[in-house]
Amino acid sequence: MRDIEAIRRRIPLRFPYLMIDRILEEGPGRVVALKNVTIGEPFFQGHFPEPFPAIMPGTLVLEAMAQTAAFLVPVDGDSPTLGYLVGVEAARFRRKVVPGDQLRLEATRVRARRGLLQAEVTASVGGELAASATLSLLVARDGEAQTP
Repeated sequence: MRDIEAIRRRIPLRFPYLMIDRILEEGPGRVVALKNVTIGEPFFQGHFPEPFPAIMPGTLVLEAMAQTAAFLVPVDGDSPTLGYLVGVEAARFRRKVVPGDQLRLEATRVRARRGLLQAEVTASVGGELAASATLSLLVARDGEAQTP
């Protein structure tokens, strides 16, 4: 399990763009993360304003899914290693994500070769599927993207 400080050491994003709060499980080819959705999130100020209910934008749910998949990118010793989102396929949104929800994000590696990683990722709330997609990440070391 990784806490927020361990996540911050691995992913060079900070508030308000860091979308995961904890890594619950990590194993070969699989990672499970958690996002606590609170009304204090800056995007809720405008998505959607009163009198509509606050809903987490689907693009930010996808971003949380991509950040989870980034933990499937192999670490290369001391060299900083990142995964840049380069593809989204078969994205489906099935449930609203609202303040108070706990978003469980699960990523499973489908394939990894020649600098490209592909993962199946789901986001669920209370066991109910909220979103799913196949994401492709370009692996980069020392800030330089490698050619797939």
